[in-house]
Amino acid sequence: MMTQLFDRSRLSVLVKFLERLTSKWLKSLAISISISIFTCLLLSSPAIAGLEDDRYDGNVFVLYAGNGSLVPAKISLADSIKAKKPAMIVFYIDDSTDCKKYSTVVSQLQGYYGKAASFIPVTIDSIALDNKYPETEAGYYYGGTVPQTVIFDKNGKVSLNEVGVLSFEKVDDAMREVFDLLPRTDSVELKRRSFNEFNSELSK
Repeated sequence: MMTQLFDRSRLSVLVKFLERLTSKWLKSLAISISISIFTCLLLSSPAIAGLEDDRYDGNVFVLYAGNGSLVPAKISLADSIKAKKPAMIVFYIDDSTDCKKYSTVVSQLQGYYGKAASFIPVTIDSIALDNKYPETEAGYYYGGTVPQTVIFDKNGKVSLNEVGVLSFEKVDDAMREVFDLLPRTDSVELKRRSFNEFNSELSK
């Protein structure tokens, strides 16, 4: 009888030991799996997007300019010309360092001219290079390099067509000409030129 109790006692201790061991092993396994999943999510997260690399992290205007209102474009070039509204097309691609950097300039420009001009970001992935586009479609103006900026006056005439990361000032100068505004040196605010004493209500 004593032997049986002793054996049961030893067996109970052994079972408890195995339960603890299994519990610790399962906890360690769960922690390892959690760390692996977290690391994978972290490495694929846009939060660690790199401004200095040509890696795809998501849309450049959303991630780097913090401006989701630019994409997708709200109006086509044809509709903008039809409405007699100046337009700015920006050809871009999401996995380009230059496009990432330029996105903030475009966003700043929209802050100044967004109500008066059409901003039309166009990802080059949407352009079929073998197509022959009419002059009223964005694809007609794409030159094969990004970023590319094309500015149109209200009649659809091109007033600027350049590639590369342009400065805010360079594009602002072109926009000021399109809208017939005072030069930046004469006006911090966006004011129309005054032709005479009766036509100066928009100037401060």
